[in-house]
Amino acid sequence: MTRDSDFKKVVRARMAETGESYTVARTAVQASAGPQEAAYDAARAEQERLVGRLFTGGRIERVPARRKVRAAVLLEVVSRFEPGREYSEKEVNEVLLGVHEDFAYLRRELVNYHYLEREAGRYRTAAQAPVRSAVEQQEIPAWEAHWLPAFLAAR
Repeated sequence: MTRDSDFKKVVRARMAETGESYTVARTAVQASAGPQEAAYDAARAEQERLVGRLFTGGRIERVPARRKVRAAVLLEVVSRFEPGREYSEKEVNEVLLGVHEDFAYLRRELVNYHYLEREAGRYRTAAQAPVRSAVEQQEIPAWEAHWLPAFLAAR
């Protein structure tokens, strides 16, 4: 069963329109999805698989050692910041303390992965999604390419 509420809304709208059962409507919606939607759905499923077991009550117990899983966690963490807003270091630390006790490590990683930018002691989400080299792309979940540009554009 899917947890994506937007997808469920589309399926339920088709059910209301056609009178089909949920399963039939869901299959039809999935079949009508083009390659873009299929890639988005696959990337979202991978993201949920990577981070689903790590977060409990909005917090992570430990920061993953594997880069791809760590980047997936950082994508979830950066979603707690408002795009375009400027944060002091203290404000960033408060947000990150809500995720994990090692806020300094998370802050550094968010900057290293180019999800946050730091200038003169002030932080903000990146102006645009980072351009990744081929090597970096192997270590970054596909969800970044689908989700991050839209998130950062919501300024």
